[in-house]
Amino acid sequence: MVQSTAISVPAWLEARDPAIRPVFETFRDLCRAELPGWEERMQWGMPGYGPPGNDNAVSFNDQKRHIALYAGPTAIERFAERLGGLDCGKGCIRYRRPADIDFVVVTAILRDIFARAGTMG
Repeated sequence: MVQSTAISVPAWLEARDPAIRPVFETFRDLCRAELPGWEERMQWGMPGYGPPGNDNAVSFNDQKRHIALYAGPTAIERFAERLGGLDCGKGCIRYRRPADIDFVVVTAILRDIFARAGTMG
């Protein structure tokens, strides 16, 4: 896994290739809109969002061969049908090309994660 030493999400974004930076800015915008009250921070070398006092529940990263959205195993399971054809790991969605990202589905995933947050901790 590619990890960054950036100390803030804006610094991490600034270090992205300008050609792909808009994808990550969209991920950030969606997380900030759909996860109100959650903290934005760098954790595990990537941008992420989590309820105050808890680890990140959602993260994203720029990997060598793909863009990764770390949404957790429950999200992957719940949205498996809408993620059909994408490379998914235990808790990660791997997008090989920016065009593969359906931000409507990403928004739905974030809303689901936020709704389930009451069961965290």
